[in-house]
Amino acid sequence: MSATTATTATLRSEWAKLTTVRSTGWTLFAAFAVTVAFGTLISALSNAQYDDLSQQEKLNFDAAGTSFTGGVLGQLAMIAFGVMVIGGEYSTGMIRNSLAAVPRRGLFYFGKLTVATGAALVVGITTSFVTFFAGQAVLGSHSTTIGAENVLRATLGAGLYMTLMAVFSMGVATMLRSSMLAMGILMPFFFLVTQILGSVPGAKDVAHYLPDQAGEAMARTVPLEDVPYGPGGGLLIMLLWVAASVLGGYLVLRGRDA
Repeated sequence: MSATTATTATLRSEWAKLTTVRSTGWTLFAAFAVTVAFGTLISALSNAQYDDLSQQEKLNFDAAGTSFTGGVLGQLAMIAFGVMVIGGEYSTGMIRNSLAAVPRRGLFYFGKLTVATGAALVVGITTSFVTFFAGQAVLGSHSTTIGAENVLRATLGAGLYMTLMAVFSMGVATMLRSSMLAMGILMPFFFLVTQILGSVPGAKDVAHYLPDQAGEAMARTVPLEDVPYGPGGGLLIMLLWVAASVLGGYLVLRGRDA
């Protein structure tokens, strides 16, 4: 079998796996629904409380970034998606059959990451645009437009962050070879630990370089004063985390038996 044929067959196989497992589809839908709903709610509350803000807070108000606050919860669904894509095969024992069918582990890993990343990207970008327009609809006179300065970039950044978080989680799940272990580490880490670190003076500078903090910078039009980088820096930091995770997953997959 030629390399092109093998790659095509692997991609088709991974697409079939992804589309026949209901849990992955529901998880992507949850990422969309939670992000849009929470972002719209926060935008509505921000509109109602806008007059109570100080003058400085009004000057720094980020209408687009307010819409994307739902990503705090949406990222957890994307983490679950990434973990299930990889960890599901280990938990069911299907990984043995998969590697028997595709003995070239690099090709197997590439195929799985490519298909799942494509699905996550479509959902992530769709979610970010729907979230933006829904949020602006309830912000009233404090809203912005997609054509305003940096708004399109922030909208794409929000969707790209959701995608990269799924890929990061796939790499972690491959290294840990367990859905339960990966979820048990990633969920508390992003839901609790990073928030705690961000509020501790001694650890705050370190927390700025964690994935979720970098993702927040990607989805803002008004930079946060205490963050030492902008959207471009946030993207670079996120890409480094993803690269380390994916590489670590590949090394574990290549070096250990199924």
